Amino acid sequence: SILTFLQLLILHAIGCEGQQVDICGVCAGDGSSCEVVSGTFSRSILSMGYHRILEIPIGAQELKIQETVKSRNYLAIRTSTGESVINGNWVIDRPGIFYAAGTTLTYRRPNEIRSKTGESITAPGPTQQELHIYVSRLCRRHVVFGCVEQLTLTPAPADFCEPTQLPGPREEHCHTQPCPAFWDVGEWSECSKTCGPGFQNRQVLCRRPLGNQSTGVVGPEQCGHLESPETIVSCQLKICSEWQIRSEWTSCSVPCGVGQRTREVLCVDNLGDVVMDEECNMKLRPPDVENCDMGPCARSWFFSPWSERCSADCGEGRRSRSVVCLTNYISSLPLDGCGDEVPDESSLCDIGPCHHKFEWYTGQWGQCSAECGNGTQTRSVVCMLHSDGHLDVASPSNCSHLPRPTSTQPCFLKRCGATWYVTEWSACSRSCDGGYRVREVRCLADDKTISIGCDPTLVPKEREECNMQACIPEIDENCRDMYYNCNVVVQARLCVYSYYRRACCVSCTRVSRRESQLRRR
Repeated sequence: SILTFLQLLILHAIGCEGQQVDICGVCAGDGSSCEVVSGTFSRSILSMGYHRILEIPIGAQELKIQETVKSRNYLAIRTSTGESVINGNWVIDRPGIFYAAGTTLTYRRPNEIRSKTGESITAPGPTQQELHIYVSRLCRRHVVFGCVEQLTLTPAPADFCEPTQLPGPREEHCHTQPCPAFWDVGEWSECSKTCGPGFQNRQVLCRRPLGNQSTGVVGPEQCGHLESPETIVSCQLKICSEWQIRSEWTSCSVPCGVGQRTREVLCVDNLGDVVMDEECNMKLRPPDVENCDMGPCARSWFFSPWSERCSADCGEGRRSRSVVCLTNYISSLPLDGCGDEVPDESSLCDIGPCHHKFEWYTGQWGQCSAECGNGTQTRSVVCMLHSDGHLDVASPSNCSHLPRPTSTQPCFLKRCGATWYVTEWSACSRSCDGGYRVREVRCLADDKTISIGCDPTLVPKEREECNMQACIPEIDENCRDMYYNCNVVVQARLCVYSYYRRACCVSCTRVSRRESQLRRR
């Protein structure tokens, strides 16, 4: 079934100067100067060849010819002079753009795998030449029934035969020559890039018409007589944004030595508007910051004011200040640099003699208690008495009115890394004659989580033997030999039987002790 939709419109007027344009393109029109022409072409059986659907007159606009359902038929167009435009001369053209009758014709044939939509031809118009629309049937197999005389088989009028006996439509292999294969070309995909060079691809399949009004996919070699359509083409929707340098370099950030200077670099689209940097190629971005060398700078000693507090509350102490060699930016200063004579960083100070003053004194911090991980370190804290320039150890109670310095503090030398951890041993499985005990072993990281970083050669034992001493049976006070010849029972090794162990209790017990001592050795 082919649906043809045609609009016949006059040319659009030019220069409406703000007036509304009607459907016919007339300024301030009422839409009565044109008409919409539409119709449907439907025929169930087509013979092989081209079948004219309609004629499109000169001046037609907004043409749309649409196949309502995908079929084995192909739309075709010729000019009034017989020149083929689309799918003529028994050749199936690829979908694409065609130019004829002063307008652009867009021919679409959606991919049969992905779409059930049929072919379509559209054109904006207006047409400057009459066009003829066809539907083509390139090959078909069917059976034609006719009324004939029974004896001579000569044709006869159809009303001579009984209408109810007319066979229904059916198909059989009436043509031995197979229909030629053709390329079924799908729609182009969208461009892979929104700007700049990209590519488009489409699906191209070699198909052969079948006798059941369908097509089947065959190998591409069966379309070898036709030029193979392209499956990938280059495309470019628009020029990508580009980098523009909007300012000159600024002056260097320092008057001497190495500094930096900057400039403005922006991403601009093809219209000249500033856009986000992500729309430009970051790999091609010009630098907007660079180093600048203004030549060597002079250097001088810089020092801070002396500290206000003396290090001693009485007697001699010291004051301090910070001294550093820095670059100076005043050219009138000496250019000989910092030199070897460093200004003093400390000086003597004396607040006055000490008269019986108690004060806490601290020693050096000791070593950390742990070689790795968290540990503690300690120092001595002593109460001292200042008296006429002498120091004497005093009772801590004399310094109780003063804040006591801490004598311990946490320390951390380095991370321990993964370490093997074990639990206590379990109880021995036996009290004598050899048993075993177990414990759990785990590899833990510094944060006490499970780790696999421990040295496998240093893994502690998870099981060991214990209580290896022999078990010594206890002799019951009621134990005695009931027979005088129990030594014969022992020699015959009959003590393994409970009867003889009871009858010769002393002799069997003595032998059992002797064997236990031998096993222990």
